[in-house]
Amino acid sequence: MTDIKTYQKPDAQGYYGKFGGAYIPEMLHRNVEELREKYLNIIAETNFQKEFQLLLKDYVGRPTPLFLADRLSALHQTNIYLKREDLCHTGAHKINNTIGQILLARRLGKTRIIAETGAGQHGVATATVCALKGMECIVYMGEKDIERQAPNVARMKMLGAKVIPAKSGSKTLKDATNEAIRDWINNPNDTHYIIGSVVGPHPYPDMVARFQSVISEETRWQLKEKTGNELPSHVIACVGGGSNAAGAFYHFLDEPTVQLIAVEAAGLGVHSGMSAATTQLGKPGVLHGSKSLVMQTEDGQVIEPHSISAGLDYPGVGPLHANLFQSGRGIFLNATDDEALQSAFEVSRLEGIIPALETAHAFAALKQMKFKNTDRVVLCLSGRGDKDLATYMQEMEK
Repeated sequence: MTDIKTYQKPDAQGYYGKFGGAYIPEMLHRNVEELREKYLNIIAETNFQKEFQLLLKDYVGRPTPLFLADRLSALHQTNIYLKREDLCHTGAHKINNTIGQILLARRLGKTRIIAETGAGQHGVATATVCALKGMECIVYMGEKDIERQAPNVARMKMLGAKVIPAKSGSKTLKDATNEAIRDWINNPNDTHYIIGSVVGPHPYPDMVARFQSVISEETRWQLKEKTGNELPSHVIACVGGGSNAAGAFYHFLDEPTVQLIAVEAAGLGVHSGMSAATTQLGKPGVLHGSKSLVMQTEDGQVIEPHSISAGLDYPGVGPLHANLFQSGRGIFLNATDDEALQSAFEVSRLEGIIPALETAHAFAALKQMKFKNTDRVVLCLSGRGDKDLATYMQEMEK
C-alpha cells in the first residue's frame, strides 16, 4: 500500500499524489508563500491551539453530538450515526475553519478579510468570526446564489459583512471565487483570503483539512464511547470542494478498514449536461490555484456545473479528494437533485432533522449501498436546512 501520508498530508510542494500545488499569478506569490512558510508553525503554537480549542468549545459549541439515528438505521438495516455539524454555531461545519483562519490572519498582521461563498454558509461563518474579532469583511457570492440563499445573505449583512455579487459566468461559486482572487491580487498587503473549502493553492487544502479534522477526531472517541470500537465501517459525506468530507475522513485516511464514501451532485443526471459530478466528468486541470479534476471542454474551458444545492455547484474538487478518487482509497457516488430532495424529506420525517440540501446528497447515497447489520456507518450531517426552506417549500407545492 502507498505510504499513507500521501492520503492525509501533501508533499512539500503541496501535492497529494498528482494533484495540488500552487498555480498562482506573480502578484499573489508573496501572500501564498508567507502562508506556506508560517502556517504550520503558527497553528502548532500553544497559545494558538489554546485560543482555537476554547473558541471551538465555548463559541462554536463543540464537541458536536454523534447521534444514533434509530429509524434511519431500521430502514437501512444497519447502524447509522449522524455527526451533527448542523448543531455548530451558524448551522454548519464551515465555522471550524473560519475560526482557525481568522486567528491565523491576526497573527500574520492582516486587517481585512475576503471570502467566497456558494450556499452562504461559509460567508456567514466568515462574517461571524470577523464580527467576533472586529475585522473588515467582504464576501463574494454569485448573483444566482444570492437569490436562492437569501436568508444567509441577510445574516451576513446583519453581521456587518459587505456582500458583493459575482455577475459573470454561471453567477455561482466558481465566479465568486474568481472575484475573490481578483480582490486579493489588488490588495495583497492587508488582506487575508479565507478560502472555505479544501481547494485553492497550497497550503489552503491542507490548512482547511487540518482545521476541519476536528470532525473525525471527535468521531473516533465518540464512537468508541458508544460501541467500544473507534473505527466506523463507513464514513459518508457530500463533496463539492470537499471541506466537510475532508474533515470527516481525515483521521480515518490511514485506516484501510474504514470505507470512505464521497457523494457528489449529479444535478439532472451525470451525463445530462447539468451536473456537478466532477470525478465522473472531470479531467486533470488547473482551477483556482491548484491542479485537480476539473469539468472542462476539450480545449480546457471550464464547463458550468449545475446542482440544486449551491454548496455543491462547483466544477472541481479539492486535490485531496482527487487523489482519493484516483488511488481508489475513496469511493465516489453521486445523487441527483430529485434524489437529494426525496432524502431531505425522508430524513426530516424519520428523524426530526431538516438537513441542508448539500447533506441531503449524502443521505441519498444510503439507498445505493448494501450494509451489514453489524456495520457502523457515520454520516457527516454537514449543515442544517433553514437556508434551503424556500427550495423545500417549492417542492411541497408541486
